[in-house]
Amino acid sequence: MKFFLIAGAVNGLLAVAFGAFGAHMLEGRVADKYLDTWQTAVQYQMFHSIGLIAVAILMSSALIGPLGSLNWAGYLMLAGIVIFSGSLYVLSLTGISVLGAITPIGGVAFIAGWVMVIIAASKAL
Repeated sequence: MKFFLIAGAVNGLLAVAFGAFGAHMLEGRVADKYLDTWQTAVQYQMFHSIGLIAVAILMSSALIGPLGSLNWAGYLMLAGIVIFSGSLYVLSLTGISVLGAITPIGGVAFIAGWVMVIIAASKAL
């Protein structure tokens, strides 16, 4: 639970920093489509940072508690941030289009993470 709270906070911090970097340092240096791609990466990183914090709160809650499915949810969201957002960040900076083939793996990890939250809630409530 502590791990996911810290991971969520660190990723939230990084999402804000990367968002500012993209807005101030990349404008005029990369094509507009790559700025949009960068912003997508920032948004998904922030959404799932909040998701990680929610997982930590749910794990500490008497209502749901530390279920294995919540553990999976946290790790899948974290993997999704690294793979989805990470590949989009690198794509934006390098223009290496083959990285677009990796991005959906992170998207599937995000989806699976939310499915695990649903499973945890259905077991507990």
